[in-house]
Parts: sequence; C-alpha cells; structure tokens
Amino acid sequence: MTPSARKMAFWPALFLILICFAAVANSQNIVALVGSGSNLPTPLYSHWVEEYNKLSPGVQVRYLSTGTVKGIEDISRGVGDFAAGEVPMSDEQLKSAKTPIMHIPTVLVAIVPIYHVPGLKGNLRFSGPVLAEIFLGAIKTWDDPQLKELNPGQILPHLDIAVVHRTDGKGSNYIFSDYLSKASSKWRSQIGKTPSPAWPVGISANRGEDMMEKVKGTSGAIGYIEIGFTSNDTSIGVGHVQNASGKFVGATQGTIAAAYHSAEKSIPADFRASLTNSPGNEAYPIVSFTWLYVPEKSADPERARALANFLEWALSMGEQSAEQHGYTPLPSSLAPKVLAKVHSIH
Repeated sequence: MTPSARKMAFWPALFLILICFAAVANSQNIVALVGSGSNLPTPLYSHWVEEYNKLSPGVQVRYLSTGTVKGIEDISRGVGDFAAGEVPMSDEQLKSAKTPIMHIPTVLVAIVPIYHVPGLKGNLRFSGPVLAEIFLGAIKTWDDPQLKELNPGQILPHLDIAVVHRTDGKGSNYIFSDYLSKASSKWRSQIGKTPSPAWPVGISANRGEDMMEKVKGTSGAIGYIEIGFTSNDTSIGVGHVQNASGKFVGATQGTIAAAYHSAEKSIPADFRASLTNSPGNEAYPIVSFTWLYVPEKSADPERARALANFLEWALSMGEQSAEQHGYTPLPSSLAPKVLAKVHSIH
C-alpha cells in the first residue's frame, strides 16, 4: 500500500473511532474528548489521560498516537478535540484551518543521538556538522577522522555506520532537522528543516520504540530519539552534542531548561518558537516544546469547558509527573502564560 493510500485508509478509521467513542459516551451521559498526534509525548499523555479519567468520570479523554503531521491534518479538518506535535503550524495552515487554533506548550523535550557501538565507554561527542555528515551518508565508518577528532581517547572501531531515521511526518524529524539546519549549512541547503526529510541513506523506524529496537539490534547503528525513551535502557549509547557556545552537553533536566531560558525573551505570544541551538554554555542544543493544537472555540460550550478543565489539570497537577516520565516541566515563568491561553478556550 502506498503512503497516500495508507493515509486515505487511516483517516476513515480514526473518524470511526471518534464516532464509536462518542456514541458510547453519549449513551452513558459522558463527555468524550479525543486527541491525536505525536508519538513523542505518548508515555506522558497516556499517564495524564489515565489519571484524569479516574478523577473525572464525567469526562473521558482518549489520545491516539498517529504522528505529528497527521494530528495537524486532523485538527485542521475539525476531526477530534485536540491534536499534538512538535511542528509549529505555519501561518498558511492556521488560516486554512476549520477554526482558529492555538499552540499550547505542555513540556520541554530533547532529542538525543543514540548509537550501538560495541566496546565503547562513556558518551560519544557529536557536533552538528558531524551529525549532518553522518545522516547525509558522507561519514560512513565509526573511525572516521572527524569522529576521532571530537572523541580523543576513545578507540573507535572500523565499523560501518548504519543510519536509522524516523518515518515521514514525525515531530522528532522536525526538531532534529531544525537543529541540523542551524548547525550545518550543508544540511540546510540539501535537506532543510522538515518533518519528512528526503533521507539519502538509512532505514526507517515508525515509532520511538521501533527506533530503540532497531538501534539496539544493529551493530554500528545510529539514530535519534526523545531522551525519555532512554532513561530505563543502558544498552545503547547516548551522545553529547556541541551547543552554540561550543560546549559538548548531555540532555538533562537542567540543560533542557537552560535552552528555554536562554531563548525566553524571543518567544512570541503564540508560543510558536524554535528552541534548538539556543545560546548559553549550559543549553542542550536539540530542545523543543511539544504543543497541543487546540481550537480556540467549540460549537459545543460543554465540550469546550471539559477540554479547558482537562488542560488546566494537565498543566498544573499533570506537570508534576512530567519529570518521572523523562520530560522537562514548563518553567515557572512560562506556565502562567500558557494557563492564561487555556482559560481563553470557549
């Protein structure tokens, strides 16, 4: 089945899920809210939904992991109550959407390079230009001189590099390619920032879980993934990446938050900001918001109130569980501004 055929087949299936869920909810006098989109925050959103459904039996929420671009397409058509992803909608997309849509940041996320090179100890160092050369297929082996220069003291084997990348339409692709576009003029001119890069080399992985399995199962593999997926798995290497100040930094709660704080003054009121390659010695360079794409207005005031109540809970009580799932909570200077947006839903 071609990609376009798969998309055409999936859209009615999602619509059917929405209808069936709503029908069951209506029969039980329950407000049913359904969202779709990015796989990247699914562990956290699944937890939020489970906890909220316990606390609020009169409002039941479901989240479907379909991919960032698919989520944007759905909410733009008016399918579902909210969507999720890591790609800021363009002005053109916002204008063509069925209803005005807001970007609601929920947490900060970080993409890290992961690799499977037997015998290596510690964390390998990567620069943006070197990562670009690897994912463009120009650096082909782990003992390449450019990798050796970044990693003095490491004995890098003469082992072919096996590139693993995400499939089209993914938010992690957008974050990774956004960083590489800022750090490498070659990447910027040949690929650019996009959720669907035209990969010249490598094999694809559909979800974060697939990425982990393919990298773990392939000697010499390299990929990239949200840091939370690596927290309970030490069988792969997690790279440190050179930031805009020239420092090699690992992704931690502190360095992820530092990336936000160094860019804070330039973040617009609609929160459509890029946080990659932010200045500052302590800033991890591959950081982004993950957003909920939320209609400003609903034809059903009861559903609007239910959605606003869920989001208010998620961005207050729910934020307390973000760190244990591998995500960085919204900074205290940002959270009130985001909640003010939520309160405007009607």
